[in-house]
Amino acid sequence: MSWLRLIRSRRVGVVTFWRLLEEYGSARAALLALPEVAKTAGVADYTPCPEGVVLAEIKAGHAAGARLLCRGEPAYPQALAELADAPPVLWALGDPAHAARPMVALVGARNASSLGLRMARKLAEGLGEAGITVVSGLARGIDAAAHLAALPTGTVAVMAGGVDVIYPAENADLARGIADKGLRLSEQPIALEALARHFPLRNRIISGLASAVVVVEAAARSGSLITAKTALDQGREVLAVPGHPFDGRASGCNLLLRDGATLVRGVDDVLEALAGKVHAAPASPPRRPAADLPAEGLRAAPDGTLVQGGPGRAADTPAGGPTGSMAGAPRPRAGIRALHQEILDRLGPAPLAEDQLIRDLDVPPAAVAPELVALELDGRILRHPGGLLSRAV
Repeated sequence: MSWLRLIRSRRVGVVTFWRLLEEYGSARAALLALPEVAKTAGVADYTPCPEGVVLAEIKAGHAAGARLLCRGEPAYPQALAELADAPPVLWALGDPAHAARPMVALVGARNASSLGLRMARKLAEGLGEAGITVVSGLARGIDAAAHLAALPTGTVAVMAGGVDVIYPAENADLARGIADKGLRLSEQPIALEALARHFPLRNRIISGLASAVVVVEAAARSGSLITAKTALDQGREVLAVPGHPFDGRASGCNLLLRDGATLVRGVDDVLEALAGKVHAAPASPPRRPAADLPAEGLRAAPDGTLVQGGPGRAADTPAGGPTGSMAGAPRPRAGIRALHQEILDRLGPAPLAEDQLIRDLDVPPAAVAPELVALELDGRILRHPGGLLSRAV
């Protein structure tokens, strides 16, 4: 429950979550420290997410038939767990075993052409026959065609909003089919309606789950190209289906091919590119210390109360106090303000790699990391997938 409270707390994003967990040793200790961290950052009267809010979310999730997966648990997708910005928690609706198989993402245009839809279906069918799970975003067009064709063999749909919120509504039947025969995933709270800012976050999960991303049709400025760029940042293979130069729906694919993406004529090209590179399900996924794993299997009892789903699950136990470097003596305020200003001066609206920022500052990473957390909590900097930072404008 402490994990869910921490990630749902105001101004705590995924990267900040992991930073706080590393600094304080447990989510519970981080929650206790957050008000003081926020105060140091200039945010007064900060209150972490109340316990009642996450209890209501857990109850609503189980009422929807969803299961909460936490990073470090066996059912959490291993390929995703390897990312630095992996979601701490995922709501899952369906069978998580589909995410334990090798996966390939198929993405593309919503206003797909007939040939594009046909190609998506053929690729999805061929990948499924090869034992590979097809991942996509349940959007209309290429996504929907890929999911539908892969439904008999296994498909994973990553939702931008809550795992129980179907968007677009026209894919409601398909979404129900995926919950029955495949898997729907979301890092967002139950019942959340997706906003524009949630889709790039969703895209990083799509590419993070997969060994490769295949772009079937995409315009030069499209979400599919964002997914492809994120895939490259994550070390995944990027492949693209070529299209006619006069068709705007193919311009993004042609740009990817010009820049070195693998050309796809059929499923054999995808399988050849993946030879020896697919993520097989490991026997023992990496785990966090048992004391810091959240309680698994919370369910609603007949009377509506929440009970533990099974024995032997470690809860997030109280920590004896902060264990990281932030638990030491407080830093001089003048020095903090100067470092904050130097960080802000180095950043602009265009995202910059965090390691590059630290090199430019010529300050030890251990001194910079907590101040980046403070600036993010204060709303003065923004984090982006791939370890990038920008100044809030």
